[in-house]
Amino acid sequence: MSDLLRALAGEKTERTPVWFMRQAGRSLPEYRELRVGTRMLDACLTPDLAAEITLQPVRRHKVDAAVFFSDIVIPLRLAGVEVEIEPGRGPVFANPVRTAEDVARVTAIDPADLDGAAITEAVRITTAELGDTPLIGFAGAPFTLAAYLVEGGPSKEHMRARGMMHADPESWNLLAGWLSRVSRRFLEIQRDAGASVVQLFDSWAGSLSPDDYRAFVAPHSRAALDGIGLPSIHFGVGTGPFLADMRLDGVADAVGVDWRMPLDEAIRIVGNDVAVQGNIDPALLQAPWPVLEAHVRDVIERGRGAKGHILNLGHGVPPETDPDQLTRIVELAHGA
Repeated sequence: MSDLLRALAGEKTERTPVWFMRQAGRSLPEYRELRVGTRMLDACLTPDLAAEITLQPVRRHKVDAAVFFSDIVIPLRLAGVEVEIEPGRGPVFANPVRTAEDVARVTAIDPADLDGAAITEAVRITTAELGDTPLIGFAGAPFTLAAYLVEGGPSKEHMRARGMMHADPESWNLLAGWLSRVSRRFLEIQRDAGASVVQLFDSWAGSLSPDDYRAFVAPHSRAALDGIGLPSIHFGVGTGPFLADMRLDGVADAVGVDWRMPLDEAIRIVGNDVAVQGNIDPALLQAPWPVLEAHVRDVIERGRGAKGHILNLGHGVPPETDPDQLTRIVELAHGA
């Protein structure tokens, strides 16, 4: 069993397993070269291209897991929702979902009908080369998908999405429940094609109050992962105020922690009976190596109190990162 799977199972490992969120691409020159002339969503749905991008950081950095190259809105595209990635802005939806009628229209689509052929083939190609290295399946959490879908694109405060929870809770729960099934179906496609782990990623959960998270979001995220049949990681940005709830009542095998909270403090909050993932500050990737090295060693040391620790960033790899910094972190983790 790989070190990453052992850590997720709560075993202590001789070396700390490490991978990086958004490791597939972004900072790699070989990724940028490969992407020339190909739009983001098209790259995600071209099997040989998605597989090659997934594999690039494993070859370069020798990380302990690949994470499937995709985008958070791909399952919505597969469900027939019209969405495009605008360079410099992000996902933009032609028809935002803001009224009860809009919710009824989009939720009439059956998540079971997602066309997963391209994803299945990409995962098959990837796992054939990975061998014993685990592949992490990836999906956006229901709230983050809803935040994009209701706002119509990126937003800082997600006012419309949060407003819908209270103005029309019936429509909100209908939409979030549907998105939960969409996320789950996307994870199942990756699982059935050969993924070994899944991660549910909640980019925008930090905009929520603890009460709103518990009442309107956590049940839908839990449903996306419950009984998935693979070890699962649940990560959200800015979720410190309700970090214990990110365990999803024990459904998640590991809780991802962002850079804002010391890892030992996070372990005290979530408990030492669940694995943790994190939490190198992505900003420190720009620091001189001695500074970054000291920070990484501190994170590793703080993580020793967890049931299992997977070293990662507290968010994704910034595009301007020197790839050599990531390679050094892996070498340090494997030797620490």
